[in-house]
Amino acid sequence: DCEEVGAGRGSGRGREEGRKGWEKAPKEKTNQPARQQPRQGPTNEAQMAAAAALARLEQKQPRARGPTSQDLIRNQVRKELPAEASVSGSSQASGTNMVAEPKEEGSTHLAAPGVYFTCPLTGAILRKDQRDTRIKEAILSHFSTDPVAASIMKIHTFNKDRDRVKLGVDTIAKYLDNIHLHPEEEKYRKIKLQNKVFQERINCLEGAHEFFEAIGFQKTLLPVPDQEGPEEFYVLSEAALAKPENLEIHKEQLLCGEPVRATLIRQRRVFRPSPMASQFDLPPDFFNLTTEEAKREQKLRSEAVERLSMLRTKAMREKEEQREMRKYTYTLLRVRLPDGCLLQGTFYARERVAALYSFVREALQNDWLPFELLASCGQKLSEDENLAFNECGLVPSALLTFSWDMAVLEDIKAAGAKPDSSILKPELLLAIEKLS
Repeated sequence: DCEEVGAGRGSGRGREEGRKGWEKAPKEKTNQPARQQPRQGPTNEAQMAAAAALARLEQKQPRARGPTSQDLIRNQVRKELPAEASVSGSSQASGTNMVAEPKEEGSTHLAAPGVYFTCPLTGAILRKDQRDTRIKEAILSHFSTDPVAASIMKIHTFNKDRDRVKLGVDTIAKYLDNIHLHPEEEKYRKIKLQNKVFQERINCLEGAHEFFEAIGFQKTLLPVPDQEGPEEFYVLSEAALAKPENLEIHKEQLLCGEPVRATLIRQRRVFRPSPMASQFDLPPDFFNLTTEEAKREQKLRSEAVERLSMLRTKAMREKEEQREMRKYTYTLLRVRLPDGCLLQGTFYARERVAALYSFVREALQNDWLPFELLASCGQKLSEDENLAFNECGLVPSALLTFSWDMAVLEDIKAAGAKPDSSILKPELLLAIEKLS
């Protein structure tokens, strides 16, 4: 379910990000709170030094993916649905991605209070056991304001079999294409509900009937030749037929629809230097699997067993064995900074290492400088940022070490300049905690 990459020495992408830092002042991130003082960019000396070190490598950055039709639907829903009460109150608004600590006795020493999510429709903070129910409630409540968007989200979210969803959606799109291509032919405006194709591909999908009714189809009993009694049909209304462009828009929305999934909250925290940095007391949320998660794990193991019968190299077999050992859904990662402070965040076990680089970079005062992240074995994670955390042995928790790109720092030092002494952004240091 995942989704900026930092880089170390020898990483073209990291060098490119560093080069952009001295060419152009970094942009403010939209989800960060207002700072008390304007942020200072790198000095001229630092820019020149970084240029000397970074101009050696030139690589194109991948373009950011534009918003999909489903993104537009979700934005509309956010505006129309009332925001629900959140667990952490103002902590989410502050941009720290924090949730309230649990109040139960004996839970104060947990490394994280649990696993929490944000509902993409309402912005509410949800516990792990709440997310599916609350998302379904949000979708259903939207039928009163935009039944087309709500029915599309219901089709893609309530039905878990993605292959069946695709087959049903493609079939509905074919019905609408026939109407668009043959507007004068009455037969294309009628869909027999007992039709075998309709029953096997569409009737089984939750939300499909709501979609037909939302775009202008009406259930009607019609006579059938050579048959005694009438049968039930969907018949397109004259009002909907008069606006064929709307049918095309709804068809594209349906085809581009995506499941509405809760967003994992990173629960970013900053701790003072501590000898307990490598100790993790994790809550049950990091170990317990829901029914859906258990089914997904079983499916992945079955697929792995099938692939074992194929001829593969030793490296490929080892990688498959690592993927088989999927005991955890989440992982808690800490990064030890050069000043000893610790940056902590929650991730999916199958997220890519690139997600951690992005998470760290967002917290840095000098986010234009390249850096490296080292695992406990000394391995540089930047060597393959497409690996998942569970493939790197970084589950269910891990402590990593941060270091600046030494080539860049040496050139900056030679130029008589140095990066800001503060590593993390000031607003994060204001919320620094003691690790207990």
